[in-house]
Amino acid sequence: MNPIYHQAKFLTSAAKFDQAPADLGYEVAFAGRSNAGKSSAINALCQQKSLARTSKSPGRTQLLNFFSLDDERRLVDLPGYGFAKVAEAVKLQWQKELAYYLEHRQSIKGIILLMDIRHPLKEFDVQMLEWSSHIELPVHILLTKSDKLKRGAGKNALMQVRNALKGYGERVSIQLFSSTKHEGIDSAHAVLDKWLEWDKKKTPVTD
Repeated sequence: MNPIYHQAKFLTSAAKFDQAPADLGYEVAFAGRSNAGKSSAINALCQQKSLARTSKSPGRTQLLNFFSLDDERRLVDLPGYGFAKVAEAVKLQWQKELAYYLEHRQSIKGIILLMDIRHPLKEFDVQMLEWSSHIELPVHILLTKSDKLKRGAGKNALMQVRNALKGYGERVSIQLFSSTKHEGIDSAHAVLDKWLEWDKKKTPVTD
């Protein structure tokens, strides 16, 4: 396990794309429906209980929340989709900012897309997959709350979703994940390590 994730710190929040940190370095975005367990997954991956705010009310994440791993690398918690008690105009504005971020952010290297294993491939999930395909951005899917299903049922759900994703090619990968049971942490870290290019971390130049 790369210990750098435990050092993650909240950097800033942005209501609009132009409020985001400088578009430099490496960035991985976390996206998912409001009830997919996105904040819990970020906390589990970073071994912190309250790095990303969790709430019993889905849709609390209404901003682009940036977390720094080091001077060059960041994780981004995107607004949850499905904002139950939010005006339609606000929803549309968030969607606009989200789309603009995904299409214009140069430092973004991949998307971690979270889906509740019991309710995968909803409309927003498919939309995210289409967006990422259009801009040729890799996606790694975490089928969250896998502990809610028995092992056999979980494997069957994984196989069904994987079969449904064949049309997207090698840019899309998938795994089971449970924040509460800490299952799938190492596999998810391996994907993050690759996208954040830890092996290409700059070293000091010596004379």
